[in-house]
Amino acid sequence: MLAAAALLLLFCGIVHSYLGEKYILIRLFKRDNLPKLLGSDWFTKRVLRFAWHLTTIAWWGFAAIIYCILHPSGNYSIDILHIIAVVFILSGIMSLAFTQGKHLSWIFFFCIAGLCIAVGNNY
Repeated sequence: MLAAAALLLLFCGIVHSYLGEKYILIRLFKRDNLPKLLGSDWFTKRVLRFAWHLTTIAWWGFAAIIYCILHPSGNYSIDILHIIAVVFILSGIMSLAFTQGKHLSWIFFFCIAGLCIAVGNNY
């Protein structure tokens, strides 16, 4: 059952990103009444896009954690910390790339990833 849950999370992430991009985000971004943050709607659109796809990354991270529970290694706490680190590294990269560093969440995401790696490596 957990394997099915992990596969469903992977599938949901793909569908969420694809359909959300195709049917929600693109249509939303055609509107001319979005809030203008930092002087234009460019930043607003980029934040909405990266936040939308961040959900998919989080779901895939949960799928990986479920996989670790199904197939535990010697110390699956370390594996889970490393999965969390990867999720937050990807989140930081997405924040940097989508907003060109203007959304400061990347700083926190990279810090979280670093702390998880540090703790995981000291177990």
